[in-house]
Amino acid sequence: MIDDELLTGVEEAVRKAAAAEVMPRWRQLAAHEVTEKSGPHDLVTVADRRAEEHLTGALTALLPGSVVVGEEAVHDNPAVYRALGGEAPVWIVDPVDGTRQFVHGDPGFCTLVALAHGDTLLASWTYAPAREELAVAVRGEGARLNGEEIRSGGPAPDAPLEVAHSHPDFTTDAQKRSLEGLYTDEVRPRPCGSAGLEYLNVARGALDAVAFTWENAWDHAAGLLLVAEAGGGHATLTGEPFRLAGGNALPFTAARDALTVRRILSLLA
Repeated sequence: MIDDELLTGVEEAVRKAAAAEVMPRWRQLAAHEVTEKSGPHDLVTVADRRAEEHLTGALTALLPGSVVVGEEAVHDNPAVYRALGGEAPVWIVDPVDGTRQFVHGDPGFCTLVALAHGDTLLASWTYAPAREELAVAVRGEGARLNGEEIRSGGPAPDAPLEVAHSHPDFTTDAQKRSLEGLYTDEVRPRPCGSAGLEYLNVARGALDAVAFTWENAWDHAAGLLLVAEAGGGHATLTGEPFRLAGGNALPFTAARDALTVRRILSLLA
């Protein structure tokens, strides 16, 4: 299913969507182009919606018979999410991951695309246009950033773990309590920014781990494959792999190596 022609086609589609719908609106958004979804910290812009529409058309044309599970489409119709785990290949799309950063003019946002069949991730693309960074992972073939292979490596022995976790603005009181285990002498925790870019930080060895309390596939699919192909790992609170279709034991973690995964899970538990 994954060949060089498809890889090239998806990269072109992602770059075109960002160039046409995202970057022209970065630092240029009008007030009426930003609206709230579930609350004041859950924003959507015209760039999110139009980029997802652009990608939906382009990606399904590249792989006939495939379907798209996109953040904005699921917001409009939650039944769209049921395509995950079905028989058709699924493109999992977050058109602007880090919408809050995008709205505030910060470069810390990206477009995330992953291709899955059943519960298996086949390939992923993490594109940060304001930083001119594109990370691509293909199952069994490794991870690359701007064409160069990246490896996650492992944390420095005896050094505190650098961990990004779910931002307090997006967590309930119960979820905050579940993350309290990270606040120890052996960890330097901080709230995360764009989930996609935090996964990239883990894959490139600039961050030791992430810990998240939510499971929307568009936030995690691309990054989980990127980290895995860079040599890292992940697990949910019960030690099981993350399931794209949902029903995971939360929180879950992705980290630079298997030992760090186990350390984070022990703290979260």
